[in-house]
Amino acid sequence: MSTLPTSWTSNSDPAWDVALLYPPQGKWSVDDYLALTDNLNQFVEFCSGRIEVLAVPTIAHQRILVYLFSVLKSFVDQRRLGEVLPSVLRVRVAEDKFREPDIVFKRRGQRPSAESRFWESADLVVEIVSDDHESRDRDHVKKRLDYAVAGIAEYWIVDPQDKKITVLTLEGDSYTALGEFHPGEQAYSKLLEGLTVDVAATFKAAEA
Repeated sequence: MSTLPTSWTSNSDPAWDVALLYPPQGKWSVDDYLALTDNLNQFVEFCSGRIEVLAVPTIAHQRILVYLFSVLKSFVDQRRLGEVLPSVLRVRVAEDKFREPDIVFKRRGQRPSAESRFWESADLVVEIVSDDHESRDRDHVKKRLDYAVAGIAEYWIVDPQDKKITVLTLEGDSYTALGEFHPGEQAYSKLLEGLTVDVAATFKAAEA
């Protein structure tokens, strides 16, 4: 039989009573989710009445994020194409589902107000895959379906473990691979014509 950690003394037990103030899994509403995450600096996604608390990103993950964000933001800002933002930012991908991509882009003219609590979809999203089975399944499979259903035109999957950037473009109601790019190659965008990303430099950034 499992036992509680010795550090959980009577004076430091988890605040289980606080958890009881929240709905059980499967019973969360959109309003419940938004209220929880409005002032929360943590990756928490929402899927059909359930909340999904994501692992805290590693330093390597964040270094890759900063590199890609700087490349994408520079390209977009110079051409005044729209707005690029990093996580944590809620994006509504269905009536009862919110995701928090690592990087999001929305075309000029569709920019939400500063008071908006979340984005209604996006035009391009980037996910940097964490090295655990649940994260890999979420980014490679579940989010691929979610972002396609939401009509997001382009989805970049950046996989540090496989040293590969996959660029997916929306064709009808599903994604097709524009390309799988490896070190020594330049990943490129169909949506943002002229945008290229050095794959080797992307993964090298994690070692900075």
